[in-house]
Amino acid sequence: MDESCVLTYLREGGQPLEEQLLTELHHYRRKSQRLERLNSLHSALAGVTGLAAMVDALSLWLSNHVVHDLLAFQHENNGRKHYCCSAHGPQRRLLLSVAARGLHRHWEERRETWREDGYCASGWRFGLAGGWGRLVVLRPEGWAEDFEPEVLEQAAPVIAESLHRALEYEELLHQSRRDALTGLENRRSFEERIDSLVEQARRHSHAMTLVAMDLDHFKKVNDLLGHAAGDEALRRVATVLRRQVRGCDLLARTGGDEFLLVLVETDLVAAQHLASRILRAVASLDICAGSARLGLSIGLCQWAPDLSRTAWLERADEILYQAKAAGRGCMLSEDRRQRAEDRSMIVDEPGMLAEAGCC
Repeated sequence: MDESCVLTYLREGGQPLEEQLLTELHHYRRKSQRLERLNSLHSALAGVTGLAAMVDALSLWLSNHVVHDLLAFQHENNGRKHYCCSAHGPQRRLLLSVAARGLHRHWEERRETWREDGYCASGWRFGLAGGWGRLVVLRPEGWAEDFEPEVLEQAAPVIAESLHRALEYEELLHQSRRDALTGLENRRSFEERIDSLVEQARRHSHAMTLVAMDLDHFKKVNDLLGHAAGDEALRRVATVLRRQVRGCDLLARTGGDEFLLVLVETDLVAAQHLASRILRAVASLDICAGSARLGLSIGLCQWAPDLSRTAWLERADEILYQAKAAGRGCMLSEDRRQRAEDRSMIVDEPGMLAEAGCC
């Protein structure tokens, strides 16, 4: 074979040189595209904190490579999840329903595909600190043939690391907003949330009542029984309070033995009924230090549109300490304070409220 034939037909396994070169060029082109996608993914997720923002950023990045209507993530162990959906109305509700079923279905493999209600679903399961995560992508069935599974397959390590970072960030943020002893929200969290609650009440003309609470004889519990007993008393009181309130209410431990409770869409009368139940529940703990029994004093103040947040908190605090001065173990509310003809306090005690049919 002459030189021109050698140059033209160099073979490796019978493949001409031109075909070898084209194959290698195609290989390097795909490798370059993969690296470019991964670099863009790193850039898209690098500065993102929080699970919702991370899933949203991932969906935005994915939209440049894979057409999809919904991207959903759920942690199998702690239940944390977020859905990013581009649809609206009935279609959105359908997509969310399909995604929810997909996240909870039994998966045989690390990667699953299925079809449901006109959508093609692709799911990935990958390890995260503390368990496993699931990622589901939904798109119309008509687009299924264009789906590139290798996009998410190749990106899976970056996605897993980024989601792990987001979950860790949220856990640290959650801990920073919680009282370490009782698990209730702390002063910082209360301050962060109170303004939005006031604004919602103002916008929708909803009633809202602030319940300021302070433990009675807590110092004696600490002094006579020890700080460990005092800590346990606080935990038991926190459990009682948590059981009395709704998920939409804001309950926080704001000081050593001080608690604040914001009752949304609740007027003063309804708040008085709840406060009476709280008084009885705390008394039923039967925590005694010598002759003193741990109790609770409560001050109630309903929010009014002309009240600033600061003035509202100050007024509730003032009513609380007037309740403590009136004898402890009782509840004093703003309307009764205003109706008093002199500085003597008109108070509600659990027994009095029960006899009056208020509980």
